[in-house]
Formats: sequence, C-alpha cells, structure tokens
Amino acid sequence: MSDLNRGIMKFEGADKPTVVALSAFLVLGTIIALIIWALKVAYVVG
Repeated sequence: MSDLNRGIMKFEGADKPTVVALSAFLVLGTIIALIIWALKVAYVVG
C-alpha cells in the first residue's frame, strides 16, 4: 500500500497518476478562479 492510499484517500487507486492530476487540476483551477474573482471585485479589473 502506498502512502497516498491512506488517510482521507482510503480507496483503491487513490494514487493513480490520473486521479492525482485531476485532483491537482481541480484544486489549482479553483484557486485561480477565486483569485481572479477577488481581483475583479476588489479592483474592478476587466
């Protein structure tokens, strides 16, 4: 069992590269969207 298959990721295949890449994409995409939204609201950019 790899270390990525422990903790909150307790399902088989949690350490597959595609699952890790998809999770990273979702997290980073959400962070970028929040930063863009914050800049638009605070500074009326765009």
